[in-house]
Amino acid sequence: MPMSQAVDQLVGIIARLRAPGGCPWDREQTAESLCTSLIEEAYEVIDAIERGHSTDLREELGDLLINILMQAEIASEQMTFDLEAIASTASEKLVRRHPHVFGDSSAATSEAVLIQWEEIKKAERSARESSLSAETSLLDGVAPAFPALVRAQKIQKKAAKAGFDWERPEDVIDKIREEITEVEEELANPDRAGAVERLTDEIGDLLFAVVNLSRALSIDAESALRTATDKFTNRFRLMERNVPSGKSFDDLTLDEMNALWEMAKKSERSN
Repeated sequence: MPMSQAVDQLVGIIARLRAPGGCPWDREQTAESLCTSLIEEAYEVIDAIERGHSTDLREELGDLLINILMQAEIASEQMTFDLEAIASTASEKLVRRHPHVFGDSSAATSEAVLIQWEEIKKAERSARESSLSAETSLLDGVAPAFPALVRAQKIQKKAAKAGFDWERPEDVIDKIREEITEVEEELANPDRAGAVERLTDEIGDLLFAVVNLSRALSIDAESALRTATDKFTNRFRLMERNVPSGKSFDDLTLDEMNALWEMAKKSERSN
């Protein structure tokens, strides 16, 4: 089936699901109610890419496309914009941000392209902000809905571009030690009133400092934590497989669990 025909068919199916007499669940959905699904589908796309599974990737990209087309259909019903307007806006943006391809600018390297891209985005923001009365910031342009690690890293990069940054990664390590001390002090505080709120604040500062260290070392914090979580998951599953016959994991003492953990680590290193 030609691409345009397949896309038109999918658009028609979604419109039918949303129409009177369509699917009750689909008709109840709003732009807001679909946000969680949109995020989950995006992460499932990433998972398929990282596993190198092309069949799953095709399916997950389809699920993500369904979410995007659902958002377009809802907006069309509300007469705010439609799929054609989305595609038109995206096309205009791509052409505008690639003057080295569609215009007379030049950018021979990826680094030059990124520099030019940021300059164009900055000019676009300035143009938008000039028509608004709201106060602007150098940190604008980072969506609050980003995953916390991603948002922290993006905010820190913007601050760094403005010159507000650590001089050396070692300085960030000192800051991390300082934040750990503040967590320890809070844990030792005999005044338990508001303890959860204060600890949440201190743990947040500690995490933000760790993201700063990751960024200072040119390491993506989101990817690093995902890798660490995968490593923990693999080791824990190996622990479960090595539980002595006749016992369940819940029956083990902490010492026995730790022994299995060390065995899993050793097995991991030998592989």
